[in-house]
Amino acid sequence: MSQSVGIKDVARAAGVSVGTVSNVINRPDSVATETRARVLSAIDRLGYVRSESARQLRAGRSRIMGLLVLDMGNPFFVDVARGAERAARDAGLGVMVCNSAESAGEEAEYLSLFAEQRVRGVLLTPADATGRNIQGFRRHGIPFVLVDRVAEGTTECSVSVDDVAGGALAVRHLIDAGHRSIAYVSGPPGFNQVRDRRTGALNAIAEAGLAPNVLRELPTERLDVAAGRDAGARLLGLADRPTAVFCANDLLALGVLQAMYAAGINVPDDLAIVGYDDIEFAAAAAVPLTSVRQPAVTMGALAAELLLEETETEPGPRRHEHRRVVLQPELVVRRSSLSAR
Repeated sequence: MSQSVGIKDVARAAGVSVGTVSNVINRPDSVATETRARVLSAIDRLGYVRSESARQLRAGRSRIMGLLVLDMGNPFFVDVARGAERAARDAGLGVMVCNSAESAGEEAEYLSLFAEQRVRGVLLTPADATGRNIQGFRRHGIPFVLVDRVAEGTTECSVSVDDVAGGALAVRHLIDAGHRSIAYVSGPPGFNQVRDRRTGALNAIAEAGLAPNVLRELPTERLDVAAGRDAGARLLGLADRPTAVFCANDLLALGVLQAMYAAGINVPDDLAIVGYDDIEFAAAAAVPLTSVRQPAVTMGALAAELLLEETETEPGPRRHEHRRVVLQPELVVRRSSLSAR
C-alpha cells in the first residue's frame, strides 16, 4: 500500500496542507503537538513511506554509496564489502553492492545505473583493463575510489595492497623451501593484480640468483575454483611438472588442490601450493593452504572513508589531496607448502 500513498493523501486524511506534512517529517518541532499527532496518525494509518529518491533530488545528495566488485562469489570481496558497509553505516549511509562478474560490459552497465541513481559516490574494483569505463564514468562528476588497485592518474583516490611485495613473499617462501621449478597460475592477464603478483614472483627469483624460466605461467580466463581445476589438469599433463605452484588467488589454489587430490598427487610432498588473499576457506581446506593475506575488511573500510572525505567536501576549493593508500601483505604459512625437500 505504501507505494501508492503520497504526501497529498496524508495531508488530505489529516486535514492539513502538504507543507505541514513535510514539516512534520523533516522539522517536527516546528509543528504544534496536536497537529503533529494528527499527521503522524494519518501516516501510520495509510502506511505512507516518504520517497527517499525525491528527497535526494531536492537535497542534491544521496545516502547511498555504490560498490562494484569483480566477483561476489569470492570471499575476499565479501570481506571488502563488509568493511565498506561498516564504515558507510557509521556515517548514516547505505551501500548498493553490485557484481561485474569480471566483465567489462557488466561493469559499464552498473556504472550507468549508479549515475542514474545519483549515488553519493562509488567504490570500484575495475574489470575493464582498457580504462574506458572509468573514463566514461568521470563525465558524471560522481566521486569514486579504486579498491584493490592503485590509481594511476591524479583524479581519484585508491586503496590497495602491494601486490608486487605479495608475489615476492609467496615465491621467496617456495625458493627458501628448495623449489627450483614453480608454476604461476595467473588468471586473466589484463588485471593489474595478476601482473603485479607475477612481477613480485620474478623479483624473488632474481634476488635468489635464479633464471626467470624458473617460473612458468599458466594463465586462466577467470579467477575461480573451476579455473583452478582446469589449470591443475594442465599442470598434471606437463612432462616436466613443477614442484610448486603459486596461484593469483585462493580460489584458483583451491581448484588446483582439488585437481591434485583427485589425481592422487600428494600436497605438499609431490606439489607445494601457495595462494593469495587468505580467505576463510584457505585455513579450512583439506590441506590447509599457505596464502598471502590481504586485509580485505580494512581495505573496504578505508576506501569508504576516503570516499566520505571526497563527498563531504562542499563546493569550492578542495580541503584535501587525493590519497593512495597502499597496505602491506603478510605470508601465512600452512601445511600446503611445508614439504620436506
